[in-house]
Amino acid sequence: QVQLVESGGGLVQPGGSLRLSCAASGTIFSIYTMDWYRQAPGNQRELVATMSSGGITNYADSVKGRVTISRDNAKNTVYLEMNSLKPEDTAVYYCSAFLKDFPSRQAQRYWGQGTQVTVSS
Repeated sequence: QVQLVESGGGLVQPGGSLRLSCAASGTIFSIYTMDWYRQAPGNQRELVATMSSGGITNYADSVKGRVTISRDNAKNTVYLEMNSLKPEDTAVYYCSAFLKDFPSRQAQRYWGQGTQVTVSS
């Protein structure tokens, strides 16, 4: 069984910063990508940032230059540093990992439970 647990969400004023963390644990064989998605009320879930095991990153155009994704492969943890936050960044942020687990060694995607980020004055 694999679990992803996010932390670090909260209420922040426009222009502020937040750092989200997500730790993967359980019967993990190998992790390919670790990603952050978000979903605002009434909107579809969208990819915010992704990072491969080799360090290749990709960002949504809406967050480029304001958001940085990073990983600690030894800890199976991914981070999302968000700066210059805007009200439109308000959403539930979900951590996701595409990985192989034991004993199946089948690659599949796992999701965290989500953490609320609210940007408001």
